[in-house]
Amino acid sequence: MVKCHLSTLMGMRKLSIADVARDTGIHRNTIAILYHETAKRVELDVIEKLCRLFDCGVGELLEIQD
Repeated sequence: MVKCHLSTLMGMRKLSIADVARDTGIHRNTIAILYHETAKRVELDVIEKLCRLFDCGVGELLEIQD
């Protein structure tokens, strides 16, 4: 199972879904799906934009859990 830490990263910076959408150009629904960890797949450009926004690596955004 893949765990997405987007909600944690957003909480640390007090960002809303609308803030992240505005700053990255990612559709609000895509951010909401990642935020609530219901995504089935994620495009690489979305991961890249989020990592750039939060100045983090992929491993800090996504984590494989058993």
